Amino acid sequence: MIPIRDIIPSKNYPIVNNCIIGINVVLYLVEVSQGAHLDRFIYTYGLVPARYSLPHISSYFTTTQNIFSILSFMFLHGGFLHLLGNMWSLYIFGDNVEDRLGPFRYTVFYLLCGMTSGLSHLIINIHSNVPTIGASGAIAGVMGAYLILHPNSKILTLIPIIFIPWFIEVPAFFFLGLWFVLQFINAAGGGGGGIAWWAHIGGFIFGIVFLKIFLMLPETGASHKIRRATTKKKTHRLQVIRPVGPGNDPHLYGSIGVTSFEALTGTNKLVNIPWGFQKRIIKVIVPSGVKEGSMLRLKGMGKITPDGKRGDLYLKVAIKP
Repeated sequence: MIPIRDIIPSKNYPIVNNCIIGINVVLYLVEVSQGAHLDRFIYTYGLVPARYSLPHISSYFTTTQNIFSILSFMFLHGGFLHLLGNMWSLYIFGDNVEDRLGPFRYTVFYLLCGMTSGLSHLIINIHSNVPTIGASGAIAGVMGAYLILHPNSKILTLIPIIFIPWFIEVPAFFFLGLWFVLQFINAAGGGGGGIAWWAHIGGFIFGIVFLKIFLMLPETGASHKIRRATTKKKTHRLQVIRPVGPGNDPHLYGSIGVTSFEALTGTNKLVNIPWGFQKRIIKVIVPSGVKEGSMLRLKGMGKITPDGKRGDLYLKVAIKP
């Protein structure tokens, strides 16, 4: 299963989350530019438990280097696919957590999740001489926070069946809960593959704990100003619509959300319609000047009647503040 996006749009542009993604990409480019010195670079800036437990190894590093690696390891990756998978997960879940915490609290929250995930790995593997790198522990914390904030959300998920893309909506509590259970199973079974399972587990748990703490802390005045400046003018391009088709009516009825800016200027949306087994992606053109309650008609997108004809799909425009 490949997560595409969640169904809860953020109200503000996730500037911190996007910056974190950008920093990870830039540092990955720095990493791959090391050439023959890559192993030394990873060993210096990655998290190596033996550096904290074995004197004959720790003597090669300064106290500052050992402290800094608890932070730097979460910005390095073992390859392009490792980077892509982590950043995609952060893109999906991070915006909603930042939306709730605000930019300043989210920055500290993310860094703390990453560092405590590293400490979780370090404690369990105290004598390991293998460097651990990656943002997955910090992102696990973001996923734990998302689970608490939006347990009833749904994750639009792609299941590739041969060459046919099939989109389904998986409840967030199931998607994230199953992910967490799998981390425990792999950790308990001594799962290898160079994956720091305990970092994932620690990050997830501490993400929930830190969320509870940070929600009790007040936002700063600067956060309120940033929220006003970063309010989104557009809704997400891909929307999930759950139409209804009462009785023998061949037509389907649903709603599509746009902002007042989009209603004024017009916009294009991609709509996923999970109707029975006919899960389709449809392009919808919202004309400029559309009003609240206006109906958009998509001809031939309704139910199939007994005589083989198709009804229409009617989408009611909902203008969001």
